[in-house]
Amino acid sequence: MSARSTEPPRPEGPDLETLVRRLRAAGCVFAEEEAALVLEQAGGSADPAAEVERMAAEREGGLPLEQVLGWAALAGVRVAVEPGVFVPRRRTELMVATAAGLASALPADREVVLLDLCCGSGAVAAALVHALGGRRTQVVAADLDPAAVHCARRNLPVATVLRSDLFDDLPADLRGRVDVLTANVPYVPSAALALMPREAREHEPRLALDGGDDGLAVLRRVAQAAPAWLAPGGSVLVETSEEQLEAALATFREAGLDAAARRDDDLGATVVLGTRRPSTAATAQQARR
Repeated sequence: MSARSTEPPRPEGPDLETLVRRLRAAGCVFAEEEAALVLEQAGGSADPAAEVERMAAEREGGLPLEQVLGWAALAGVRVAVEPGVFVPRRRTELMVATAAGLASALPADREVVLLDLCCGSGAVAAALVHALGGRRTQVVAADLDPAAVHCARRNLPVATVLRSDLFDDLPADLRGRVDVLTANVPYVPSAALALMPREAREHEPRLALDGGDDGLAVLRRVAQAAPAWLAPGGSVLVETSEEQLEAALATFREAGLDAAARRDDDLGATVVLGTRRPSTAATAQQARR
């Protein structure tokens, strides 16, 4: 989620007007909202004028607003966003809400095991834990990018945060136990990266954006391996584009998962779910309850 969507009170005065003009000239579409956030944050510093200048210059240089501010908001949670780390998008709130619904439907008397792959800043896991309130959880998050791992450890102080290429270096005792697996995989086709906004191309890691020739390379790897890590009835969730939806659903079905999709037009978000079928024994046990 973009930090600009938090809609803070707007500071008044010429400083705001001047900054808006400056950011608009730099190509910032939401210049007024961004200027208000910059002025609000700079107001708490020892030298507000110098802090405004620093942040304005960084934004003019193409740095994402969230990296300029040092934070982003997702589903009611503010998380640290360090330079060079993938910036959470507001559309990911659909993934968080869907995952929270799945976790909340589990028996209340047992721990929920959550796994967040391609975790970036750890925003999805942090927002999911927040959404579940005081629910007892075990949270494991992983990313291949060392900068992302460092940032996620700041945002997930009580979780296990690892550097791992997807499932490669996860704890073996997670196998067959994961209730909800979120994976905000890269899904931009390689040839389309050049069409992305400058701030993403130049300041976010390519491995967090590049999904291979058709944008589904990492999604396929997640789908193929997920069944071995999911608990019976557990689900894996990934974001994708509307154009990739049918191929993504087919990929989950080929992996032996029950596939479904969720769409939110307001957020411009598409989420694909793959659910491991409960074992015959587990189904019979539930029927007896």
